[in-house]
Amino acid sequence: MGATKKRGQDMKNLFDISGKVAIVTGGSRGIGEMIAQGYVENGAKVYITARKAEACDATAARLSEIGTCISIPGDLSTVEGVTKFTEEIAKREEKVDILVNNAGAAWGEPLEGYAESGWDKVFDINIKGPFFLIQKMLPLLKKAATYDAPARVINTASINGINPPMLETYAYSSSKAGMIMLTRHLAQRLATDDILVNCIAPGPFQSHMMAATLATLGDEIAGANPRKRIGQPEDIAGVAIFLASRASAYTTGACVPCDGGASQVGGGM
Repeated sequence: MGATKKRGQDMKNLFDISGKVAIVTGGSRGIGEMIAQGYVENGAKVYITARKAEACDATAARLSEIGTCISIPGDLSTVEGVTKFTEEIAKREEKVDILVNNAGAAWGEPLEGYAESGWDKVFDINIKGPFFLIQKMLPLLKKAATYDAPARVINTASINGINPPMLETYAYSSSKAGMIMLTRHLAQRLATDDILVNCIAPGPFQSHMMAATLATLGDEIAGANPRKRIGQPEDIAGVAIFLASRASAYTTGACVPCDGGASQVGGGM
């Protein structure tokens, strides 16, 4: 009876992330902002970063009205930018509990003329930056990590990394497929360090990246979705909170679709 009672008490706080230190890259808008707000409202201390300082500062100011959110703008597409950002976090925090690699970019162009500059931009932001940020953040993640309370790395992939999209966004889909494998590879490597690595594969959400597509095809995309709608902030925040909390302490190397079932019926965008 004692063991049963204790287990019941523990389960009351399965999704508690209060007091955790979290970083959300690309946190000034779109999915990153949705995740950051979910963390802030649930008691985490959240650092957000983005290339555009004005937008990053404005989002942090808004979220600071409901909790703790700090803006550290920067370009994480280069190792130099990643190093500078990590050094700034290390000045402020002794450990980092949650790292969300969400910053992303897309580039659409016909195959025959697809630009090398577009390809490089997408891969630098979507894959290179997250890999080296994890590398540079390892000391802070390890300080937070324990056997009973692992540190977390949460990467943003996409359903376009699962099923090919209809749009000619070749670098984007390839980079997001790469993010899913990078997540699995790092999960294997870091499990013994008590660091769990998972990713989320969002479907269509109201974000800056999806704005033009949804403006022209929004009704069609919603109608083709098994849930018959576009994703809401609570949808993505809920998955991100799960992957940051005790509820997922035995989950690593997973890719969790958050897409209303689109990826199960061949749903690309």
